[in-house]
Amino acid sequence: MSLINQPIEIAGLSLHNRLVLPPMAMNAASPIDGKVTRENIEHYKRMAHGGYLGLVILEHCYVAPEGKASVGQIAVTGHDCVDGLRELADAIHACGSKVVCQINHAGGATTREITGTADTFSPSGVPFLNREGGTRVMTASDIERVVSQFALSALTVKEAGFDGVEIHSAHGYLLNQFASPITNQRTDAYGGTLENRLRIHREIIDAVRQTVGYDFPIFLRLGAADYKEGGNTPEDAAAMAAHFAEKTSLDLLDISGGLTGYILPGKTHTQGYFSELTKLMRPVCDLPLLLTGGISSITAADKLLMEDKADLIGVGRSMLSDPNWAENELKLLEEEEKETE
Repeated sequence: MSLINQPIEIAGLSLHNRLVLPPMAMNAASPIDGKVTRENIEHYKRMAHGGYLGLVILEHCYVAPEGKASVGQIAVTGHDCVDGLRELADAIHACGSKVVCQINHAGGATTREITGTADTFSPSGVPFLNREGGTRVMTASDIERVVSQFALSALTVKEAGFDGVEIHSAHGYLLNQFASPITNQRTDAYGGTLENRLRIHREIIDAVRQTVGYDFPIFLRLGAADYKEGGNTPEDAAAMAAHFAEKTSLDLLDISGGLTGYILPGKTHTQGYFSELTKLMRPVCDLPLLLTGGISSITAADKLLMEDKADLIGVGRSMLSDPNWAENELKLLEEEEKETE
């Protein structure tokens, strides 16, 4: 019997199967204030129709104007965002899926033209992602403010009726910038060792947990390896997973790429290509793992579960190109299982 169709419970969140729509930025929110639009709602209704997905993870939403990554990104900055977010969460629930909202700060991966604020900042002001020039180096007060912003955003997510919150630390955004030794060259308590580079993560997770309580799941999307010289390696990825499992109250790790983004160079033809990371994490981390990476067939997804590479499987680009993918693939799997009975 397939595992992809088996239910799972994560920190009190009951999912009817293991299939997840991972966060993918659509940039369809109001360009001025980031409010949810009808286009946002209709997009997620297309993706979640029929209840074939156990879980939907909303695209990354910004925790503060200076952390906005792109025009049209959804805002999760306080109570004035709740009504639109609730309508979006309700629409996905009505389709039969649970929904978690991903919250993010872009840090040095944005520009003043996008944010509309006076300046941008990052852990060390290091230019990257082919952007010209650097950014202002974050101060202790900047870090403290960002921690508070994540906590407020998580509370906004809970008030809006979502089933959990996911903190974004991947794809070159602010928390990934702290985690990677390429972009974090600080010499204070937030730089140097792996434990120091993950300090802001622990502070944010603690602040979010204190804000939302212990009955609300907290996920972390981890840019686990950079695949660049001087960056985090797969072995570092395993060490990070063990660190989060031991020293935080996280409920799940969602594994993706670091400064390389959601692409694994040279291996994009392999379905579930980030499984080389989750394979290393399994022996040292007892947190549930969500795996993504070029998965385009339900058979491949189920095989990854059977091989214990993950607990949940995220299918993004295939779903984006064909919103009927989950329905068609699950029906195909059901037919194949009947033939083998």
